[in-house]
Amino acid sequence: MICPHCEHNLLRKERPGNRCSRCKRAYALDPKTNPLRLNDLRVRRITAVLTDGGRIRIVPDQLWYALSRKRLRDSGYAQGCVGAAFGGAGFVTVVSFVAEAPVVLLVSAVLLITGLGIAVARAAGVGKGIPPVARGSFPAQVLEPWRKVYGALPPGVLDTTKAAVATTAPTAEGPTGVLLCDDHAVLAFLVADGLPARHGLALARSPEEARTVRTRGPVLVLHDIDADGELLVRRTREALPGRTVVDAGPPLRTVLALPQAVPHRDAGRKPGPEVVRHLTELGAYTPEELRWLAKGWRFPLVGLPPARLLAVVDRVAGELTRRVDPDRRRAADLGFLTWPEAAGPDAAGGR
Repeated sequence: MICPHCEHNLLRKERPGNRCSRCKRAYALDPKTNPLRLNDLRVRRITAVLTDGGRIRIVPDQLWYALSRKRLRDSGYAQGCVGAAFGGAGFVTVVSFVAEAPVVLLVSAVLLITGLGIAVARAAGVGKGIPPVARGSFPAQVLEPWRKVYGALPPGVLDTTKAAVATTAPTAEGPTGVLLCDDHAVLAFLVADGLPARHGLALARSPEEARTVRTRGPVLVLHDIDADGELLVRRTREALPGRTVVDAGPPLRTVLALPQAVPHRDAGRKPGPEVVRHLTELGAYTPEELRWLAKGWRFPLVGLPPARLLAVVDRVAGELTRRVDPDRRRAADLGFLTWPEAAGPDAAGGR
């Protein structure tokens, strides 16, 4: 491991207690003991990419997903487990013949069966998509050690334990619309980067909250790409008849086609038969997509590149609010408002 302070390459014995034996300074994360195999330099590098070099602020949940991507791609059974089982079986077989102890062949058979089982499980994708550190455990397992060593979170990461998310973005005439998202972390991210205030949007976490906002402006629904998220737009339209409800979430088909997109599974959020039936009734999904959703696979909003998510929502919100706000519409006609350029490839995708 490279020391994040003096940049010396340290062996395990040269960094006892997460302290460099060369410069004597402590570091936060050791890849040998951290379940995500993290080190401080990687956290800094990924954070710099997510914050676009410090241009925007992110929430811990976005950092959690970016640091988990590499492990989400892999099965729960590493290739080394298969090799170790088969290698052990071969070694025990040789020993049994040399020692003329046929009984030892039973051990070889057990190892061989174990290796075959692991190979089958790996081919079937058992454990794939399940993060080794749960979203709720990330602050305690990664951010707290970091805070103890450095006194604060990585630069650009918002401390959501202290930050309160405003429920409205007041304007002189009231909100021009509503931004509905049931993920508190995503709302905190958008507020920190000024999007609701920029477009005069009130915030809501459910269709019921959106109904209480005193505006007839459009309702932008931002949702995860999973079974519940896909139905959130439908529930919002049913709860707000006569209102303009816009699906601002990324299309499932589009994201599935992106090679850098990494989904994950949440055993606690696997949809039931009733949810799958409602999804089928929508008629908007292929049989393969329905099976994907029914298995509990999902692309959470916190897994999307933050700069791209911000740019897309900013563009959609700006387009809709200009239609209902005369001042914004005149400003757009005069060229005072510009849309963000299309985001490039996900720079953190392969890390």
